Amino acid sequence: MSLTVAQALAEAQAGGLDRLDAQWLLGHVLGRPRAWLIAHGEDALGDDQASTYRALCRRRAEGEPFAYLVGEREFHGLPLQVDAAVLVPRPETEVLVDWALELLAGELAVHSAAEVVDLGTGSGAIALAVKHRHPAASMTAVDLSDAALAVARGNADRLGLAVDFRTGSWWAPLPGRRFDLALSNPPYIAGGDPHLAALRHEPTLALTPGGDGLDAIRTIVAGAPLHLRPGGWLLMEHGWDQSNAVAALLQSSGFEAVSTRCDLAGHGRCTGGRLPHD
Repeated sequence: MSLTVAQALAEAQAGGLDRLDAQWLLGHVLGRPRAWLIAHGEDALGDDQASTYRALCRRRAEGEPFAYLVGEREFHGLPLQVDAAVLVPRPETEVLVDWALELLAGELAVHSAAEVVDLGTGSGAIALAVKHRHPAASMTAVDLSDAALAVARGNADRLGLAVDFRTGSWWAPLPGRRFDLALSNPPYIAGGDPHLAALRHEPTLALTPGGDGLDAIRTIVAGAPLHLRPGGWLLMEHGWDQSNAVAALLQSSGFEAVSTRCDLAGHGRCTGGRLPHD
């Protein structure tokens, strides 16, 4: 007997799925909006559709991010393809993008084609969002993972955005290069943080450097003076309780105008500073 739309949704919810998750997944499988599902509860699914839907529901019930199941996540208005090689782009990272765009339209507008780098680009979310909103920027993006860079390059190609992608760890693939603005959402979760268990489907390398969670940020800050022009800015995302530590690292490396931006929950989420002008 064929499974109907209403039966498929009821089955998913009985298996522990949230109602909206069940609807979004079935809409994805059928290529239909939620309103259509509600109006067509008695329509039958094909056998392949039912099988695909049940498999996706099992994966979601096991905690796999919704974005991996449908292969896409919107970030700063851009549809980005994602898979398990990259972190799922999160709303709090848009704080970093907004800050970068403010600088490019303001203090850094003296550079007609500002040189910008995104360190640890993952899906390319930060680099592509900045390039999309500020096309004049000359954008470079770096990641250690070849698999992540394949995702980022695919997104750049689909969106028609020019980014120079480089493979390597933080500043390493950029010898002799200097930038007006450096951006990063590095791994910053402490190694023993209990929240890591809930993030087990995402790449560990992009989530935590181990220890106190600050090692990647230390490396980025230490290398920044050699890779930023005088007056250049470094902006980094970090954990909700790390703003004071990140600010201290920037100040000890000679950065000025150090400040923190908060996310929508009011937590300090991004901290940055400017190298002194000559």
